[in-house]
Amino acid sequence: MLAMIPGGVGLYTDENILVPNLGHAFRFLSIIAAWKTIVSDNPFMKSVKIEVHQYPHLQWYWYVLQDMAPEILYDLLALREAIFVVEQTCIYHELDGLDKIAQHLLLKHDDDVIACLRLLPPFEKEPRVRIGRVAVSKKWRKQGIARVMIRQAVAKARQDFPSSGVFLDAQTYLQGFYLSLGFETCGDEFLEDGIPHIPMQLPD
Repeated sequence: MLAMIPGGVGLYTDENILVPNLGHAFRFLSIIAAWKTIVSDNPFMKSVKIEVHQYPHLQWYWYVLQDMAPEILYDLLALREAIFVVEQTCIYHELDGLDKIAQHLLLKHDDDVIACLRLLPPFEKEPRVRIGRVAVSKKWRKQGIARVMIRQAVAKARQDFPSSGVFLDAQTYLQGFYLSLGFETCGDEFLEDGIPHIPMQLPD
């Protein structure tokens, strides 16, 4: 079953037959075709626990999808759904197919996933590393966790893909936050799923 990416890989009819949007379908399939090279053959893309001294009571992990236990994957997706779909009252396709090639930074406290982001490697038409799906559970906000997460993601991107730039699409109200982390605006504001976003990147 193909996951829908922004703009729509395709639509299911009443008979449950997929009628593809060919442009997006080819893009999606090219992502999956690149999976072995990006993930399986990349020595950096392995699951690993990291130490973050500012938060010794939290467990920080980089995961690739195939290494996640089912309960960890469930908790990750539940957190993202709670924030991006329910809290932001935004109906969109949270599962876009890209988690399969991403590296996922997860923070856990007492076995609960409390924060996450994902790092998408460069591939074909997008030569930059992309940070996205940055989420922190409500009770853990305003403690500097997101700032440390972004720094960890940038360090990971620089380590694993040193010749690639780093970018993200920030929700516009968070533009100042990302500016404070060294990102620069690199395009015009746009709407994604009804929410204003601004493209930003780190200078080379």
